Amino acid sequence: MYFLMLFSILVCFLFVFIVTKLSRTRRYHNRYLKDIIGPKPNILIGNLLDFLEGRPVILKRLTQYTQTYGPIVKVHDGPFSMALVITDPKFMEYILSSTKIISKAFQYDFFHEWLGTGLLTSTGIKWRKRRKMLTPSFHFSILENFMDVFEKVGDIFIERLWEEVGKPSVDIYPLVSLCTLDIICEASMGISINAINDGDSEYVRSVKQMCQIPVDRTFDFTAPFQPWIHPITPNYFKQKRAIKVLHEHTDRVIDERIKNPINISDEDKDSVGMKKRLAFLDLLLTATIDGKPLSRMDIREEVDTFMFEGHDTTSAAIAFAMFSLAENRGIQQKVLEEQISIFGEKKNRKTTTTDLQDMKYLELVIKETLRLYPSVPWVGRKFPEDIEWEGTLYPKDMNLMLYIFGTQRDARYFPEPLKFRPERFLDTEIPNPFAYVPFSAGPRNCIGQRFAMMEMKSTISKIVRNFELLPATPKHELQLAPEVILVSKNGIRISLNRRK
Repeated sequence: MYFLMLFSILVCFLFVFIVTKLSRTRRYHNRYLKDIIGPKPNILIGNLLDFLEGRPVILKRLTQYTQTYGPIVKVHDGPFSMALVITDPKFMEYILSSTKIISKAFQYDFFHEWLGTGLLTSTGIKWRKRRKMLTPSFHFSILENFMDVFEKVGDIFIERLWEEVGKPSVDIYPLVSLCTLDIICEASMGISINAINDGDSEYVRSVKQMCQIPVDRTFDFTAPFQPWIHPITPNYFKQKRAIKVLHEHTDRVIDERIKNPINISDEDKDSVGMKKRLAFLDLLLTATIDGKPLSRMDIREEVDTFMFEGHDTTSAAIAFAMFSLAENRGIQQKVLEEQISIFGEKKNRKTTTTDLQDMKYLELVIKETLRLYPSVPWVGRKFPEDIEWEGTLYPKDMNLMLYIFGTQRDARYFPEPLKFRPERFLDTEIPNPFAYVPFSAGPRNCIGQRFAMMEMKSTISKIVRNFELLPATPKHELQLAPEVILVSKNGIRISLNRRK
C-alpha cells in the first residue's frame, strides 16, 4: 500500500512537472523564435530519433533540415531544449564577428576533462588573455622555422608511402594521420614519437576515441539525460582510459622539459622577441600572463589543445586533398606542373618558405578541398544574452550550430557545389565571405591556420612530386560522417604509382 501511494505521488509529480515545462515552452515560443521553423519533435526526446542510426546519418539529416526548412532551423535536442542549425552566411557573419558571442556551445563541455579550459574551450577574460598571450607564437617569423620539421617528417612519410605503390586500393587516412601526429608532436612538444613507423600507437587510438565520444553524446537519443546516464555507459570508461593515456603522455614531456629547460639568450630571439626554434611547449614555459608564469595545469591545457586541434584536422584535409587529386587527374597535372616550375629537376631538394608562397595553384586546391570537406563540419556558439536579429528575438544561452559543411555545399554560394573546381576561388566572387569559413572567422578564428596551411602545402607538394595519385580499384565512394572532425567511415582510398 505504501509503495502504491509513493508511486502515485511520483506519477503526479512527473505529470505536473511535464505540464509546467510544456506551458513554459509554449510561452517561450510566443516570445522567441516566432518565425523559425524546424522538424516536428517527439514529446520525450525531441528530434533525436532522426539520428538513431548514429554518425553515418548526421550530415544527411542536418542537410535535409536546412534544405527543407531554410537557412535557420529550430531543432529540438530534448523535450524542453532547442538548438539552431544555421547556414545563413549573414547570420554566421553576425555571430562570428561579434566580440560578445564568444562562448562555445554546451558540447564543448565534453572536452573539459581532456583539454581543461584552454584556448578552444575557455571564454571571457581567460580566453582573451590566453589568445593575446599565444598569438605571437604563430607569427610567421616563428612558423617559418618549422620548415625543418615539415621536411624531416615529410621525407619519412614518403619512404613509408613507397611500400604502398602498386596496390589497387590503399586507405591513406591512417598513414597521413601518423604523419601529422609526428609533425605536431615535434612542433608542440619538441619530441619525436616516430608514429609513422610505429602505427599501433596508444596515443593515436586515444585521440581517435576522444574525437568520437562527444559526437555520440550529442546526437544519441539519450542526450537529454546524458548528465545522469553518461557515468554508467561504456563510453565513460573508454573516455577515462583515453584521457589517462593522453594526460600521462603530456605530463611526461612537461616533466622532462622542466628538468632540462632550454635557455633563451637575447641573440636567439627574433624581431618579435620570441625564440625561433622553440617548440610550443617551450614558449609556454617562458610565457607570462599579468606578469605571472603559467601554472602546470595551464601549460598542459594549451599543449593538449594544440595537439588536438593541429593533428586530425590537418590530416583529414591532406587525405581528402589526395583523394580529390586522384579523382581529378587534370587538376593533379596542373599541381604537378606548378611543382616542376618551382623545383625543376631537383624535385627532392629542401622546400623553402618562398617555395610554399609560390604554390598558388596548390593553395587553390587546398581551399577547394576545405570547401567540400571542411575538417570541422560545424562550430558551436551560444548567445550570452537575448539577441534580436532581423526582427526575431533569440534567447540567452540558445545553442547555435554554425553548419559550415552545409553552407559550403550550397549552390546559392558555390555553383555546381559537388564539383571539385579549384579555379572557383580564382575567378568567382563569393557573395558573402562568411559562406566559406573552414577555419572559422572573427575573434575566435583558428589561431593555427597559417601553420596548418604551411604543413598542408609542404606535405602535399612532396607527395605529388613523388607519386602519381590514381583512383582506387574498385572505385571508392566516400561515406562522410562527423566525429569532432569530418571523416569517411569507410576510409579514404586511392592508388599510388611511382613518378619517374
